[in-house]
Amino acid sequence: MQSTDLGNKESGKLWHRKPSPAARDGIIVNIIHSTCDYLPKVLRFLNVAFDSSGDRLIAGDHQGNIYVFDLYGNRFNLVQRTAQACTALAFNLRRKSEFLVALADYSIKCFDTVTKELVSWMRGHESSVFSISVHASGRYAITTSSDTAQLWDLDTFQRKRKLNILQSVGIQKVFFLPLSNTILSCFKDNSIFAWECDTLSCRYQLPAPPESSSILYKVFAVTRDGRILAAGGKSNHLHLWCLEAKQLFRIIQMPTKVRAIRHLEFLPDSFDAGSNQVLGVLSQDGIMRFVNIQTCKLLFEIGSLDEGISSSVISPHGRYIASIMENGSLNIYSVQALTQEINKPPPPLVKVIEDLPKSKLNSGDLKIKVTTGRVQRPAKSRENKIQTRILKQDLAGSFENKEILLPQPSVSGAWLSKGDLHSPSSWVFPSPPLTLDYLFFMNELSDGLNKKRLQVLLKGYGEYPMKYRMFIWRSLLQLPENHTAFSSLEDKGVHVAFLNLQKKYPIKSGKLLRVLQRTLSALAHWSAIFSDTPYLPLLAFPFVKLFQNNQLICFEVVATLIINWCQHWFEYFPNPPINILSMIENVLAFHDKDLLQHFIDHDITSQLYAWPLLETVFSEVLTREEWLKLFDNVFSNHPSFLLMTVVAYNICSRAPLLNCSLKDDFEYFFHHRNNLDISVVIREVYHLMDTTPTDIHPNSTLHVFVALTKGQYPVFNQYPKFIVDYQTQERERIRIDELDYLRERQMVEDMQAEVDQQRVEDEAWYQKQELLRKAEETRRELLLQEEEKMIQQRQRLASVKRELKVKEMHLQDATRRRFLKLQQDQREMELRRLDDEIERKLHMRDREIATTAKDLEMRHLELESQKRHYEKLIEENLAKAEQACLNADWRIQALHKQRCDDLQRNECYQEVARLLRENRRKETEVLDAMMGEEAKKWEEAKEKDFHLKSEKKASALADASRKWFLEKEINDALEHAEHLYSKAVPSYPNGQVASSGAPRTSQLDDISEVDSSTCSKLISKKSFFRHLKHSAHLSKTVA
Repeated sequence: MQSTDLGNKESGKLWHRKPSPAARDGIIVNIIHSTCDYLPKVLRFLNVAFDSSGDRLIAGDHQGNIYVFDLYGNRFNLVQRTAQACTALAFNLRRKSEFLVALADYSIKCFDTVTKELVSWMRGHESSVFSISVHASGRYAITTSSDTAQLWDLDTFQRKRKLNILQSVGIQKVFFLPLSNTILSCFKDNSIFAWECDTLSCRYQLPAPPESSSILYKVFAVTRDGRILAAGGKSNHLHLWCLEAKQLFRIIQMPTKVRAIRHLEFLPDSFDAGSNQVLGVLSQDGIMRFVNIQTCKLLFEIGSLDEGISSSVISPHGRYIASIMENGSLNIYSVQALTQEINKPPPPLVKVIEDLPKSKLNSGDLKIKVTTGRVQRPAKSRENKIQTRILKQDLAGSFENKEILLPQPSVSGAWLSKGDLHSPSSWVFPSPPLTLDYLFFMNELSDGLNKKRLQVLLKGYGEYPMKYRMFIWRSLLQLPENHTAFSSLEDKGVHVAFLNLQKKYPIKSGKLLRVLQRTLSALAHWSAIFSDTPYLPLLAFPFVKLFQNNQLICFEVVATLIINWCQHWFEYFPNPPINILSMIENVLAFHDKDLLQHFIDHDITSQLYAWPLLETVFSEVLTREEWLKLFDNVFSNHPSFLLMTVVAYNICSRAPLLNCSLKDDFEYFFHHRNNLDISVVIREVYHLMDTTPTDIHPNSTLHVFVALTKGQYPVFNQYPKFIVDYQTQERERIRIDELDYLRERQMVEDMQAEVDQQRVEDEAWYQKQELLRKAEETRRELLLQEEEKMIQQRQRLASVKRELKVKEMHLQDATRRRFLKLQQDQREMELRRLDDEIERKLHMRDREIATTAKDLEMRHLELESQKRHYEKLIEENLAKAEQACLNADWRIQALHKQRCDDLQRNECYQEVARLLRENRRKETEVLDAMMGEEAKKWEEAKEKDFHLKSEKKASALADASRKWFLEKEINDALEHAEHLYSKAVPSYPNGQVASSGAPRTSQLDDISEVDSSTCSKLISKKSFFRHLKHSAHLSKTVA
């Protein structure tokens, strides 16, 4: 698989050697787009689309960079920078160089890939556009968002129609059916409608799916002939609809590991006439499975659990598959390579039976039968089991049967060495042999985990069983499993020091690289020195490889290793641990002086024969099994065991080392695997541990094993802090200087590019001017030649004109003569015709004169008769006129008399009105006088009433006997007075009447007289007003 990084390049090649995709994955090229800033990052691709030819595709990332990839021409070009993320793409327009892109601001733009200019800008959506469907003719496009779908005319870029729906329903997808004029709209309530594109009338609606397999449709796909619709959603069921019969004809159940379907697309075939049979199903696990919808068989898969697929697009001719991965890269797959196994010819019918190899088996041999399960890819299956029958010998020497289950080795890993990092093909770990010692050891292990007992068993068997090794290591290292503390370290992200780890250590497995990067970052966040430790990746990689599925255990194993087996390593940082190397040299001097003297003679220090083994923890010089066996013993003993292993490795390699004389040979020896039995080395280590004197033994310097603390990890500060701080400052300064340098270099490169561009433009301008000058000279020569030809043609035309002129003159002369003769003949004929006309008119005049004379006589007689008739009429009219005059005079006189009467009547009316006004005035005066008199009378009555009350008070004691009689009389008088007032003066207040007290009889008589006079006046006043109203009515009638 080839990988291409676009970087900051605007154009280039997709691959530098001819791609040969493997049948296993079928990947032609992997395309990534990363930035080259100080903090490099990968720009994720979001959308991809093929053009109608299928050999070019367009892709856009989340920063708005849009690239065109030409798979046939092996080129890529940056065609546009939109500065915002694209949400949908379409590249199959009628004009092949144009494409549509939907942007994050809800707009749709059309660009040209050749001129890189904006063709049109379409607006109208109020939410993000997630789908663009183009008609087969390329003239129309449908853009779909969650709330609306709009139909656009791509010739004028105007909106034709808009589909509005209820907000509670929502749109899933609206698209054109291939090779037809039908629009299919799918809504979130599972309703599917088909519309006519021209009239936008509803053609049909698909029925609801059965309740037994009802799912909410999320994704859809249609075959190239538009007959079958595939629909899926959050389920492992696929519904296949026949659009011609408008019914659901098949339900396909995907494997149980498929819980939801994210994308569907049919795989085109050149020989199926559009009735595609292979359907690509992208599920939630990032794997796209291709199944045959007729046979319901799984054909092939792309993607994996580690490298999942986010979305996929298949080219129209079915040769390529473009997939956007979950890590943001773009993979191009070859369908031919993926279907190579399917399309291979059938196996031969003839099979050959081979004889079994002849071998003799002893009756005392133990037989072990191993059966393995079938491994399925790429899904992670359960751990396969091997059923093994173990024969355990008891004390009596007999064997008893005992069955146990062992895990099958299913992971083939890689081991780290400086050479192996650049040759990943050599990372192969052989599986350990299943020997009888392992089986007996597992039976002994069932008695319990005790460190002393484990050491005894380890010395007896040499290593721990593979099945229980990790469990034993975790028990020996006493790992606290601080999930919270590790999560806080992991949440800090990738450390700056390990951002470019892949460039220094190009590990093939992306997952392994990520685990290593996270583990190193956690160590750097735990203690600042680990960000500057150059050999930390070499130290941690074996454990990362071993515990890649459990990062917490991996981190704690490495941290425990550093705290215990890497004691005093960082005291001379950044130099190698000279004190530790001195211990190793002292032990080597005690046990093998000759070898040490050989090293000294050839200027080989401990930094060459000891430090490479320590910084890689023997992973470069040992195989996987040897390394595991060694660390079974390392973790089971004192931390000084690792240093003794270095001495033992040198002593056991004494013979080849004594034969080396060049420094390069020594370097090669301590950086590559050698033919050395690790069991011999381990026995030598135990021998050295026992025989080394106490004064030079590392036990006296290194403390015993200390486990990590529970809850929080311990503080690691066993290093010169000022050096680390200085290096951090220096690194920051270097980073700033590097950024300045990169900025200046970028400016220089830009200026150089501008200068080059200007030079190229100048050269092109000069070349163009030269071409124009040559073209001008050529055209001048052509003009001269044309002018000469023109002169010659003009001369020939002049001679021809002269000849024609002469001929014309002769013809004109003959024509003139003929014309004169014709005129003469015409005039003679005209004269004869005039003579005949004169004679005819004279004859007609004579006849008309005779007729006119007769008519005059008849007219004279008629006039005479009319004259007599008119005279009679005039006489009658005169009589009538005289009578009319008499009538008119009489009428005039009558009218005059009537007018005089009217004038006189008007004067009488005016006089009556004047008299009426005068009467009203006088009556008003009379009424006013009456009212004044009445007021005076009431005032007198009040005074008399007051005088009466005073007299009553004075004579109250003397006239007690008469009071009752007088009060009775007064009450009767008051009732009578009120009765009179209610009839005559209803407008007076009752209070005035009541206040009169008890008047005498004479006063009552006066009041009655006043009342009677007042009533008579009122009656006369009423008759007067009635008369006045009648007079006004008469005057109005007359007017």
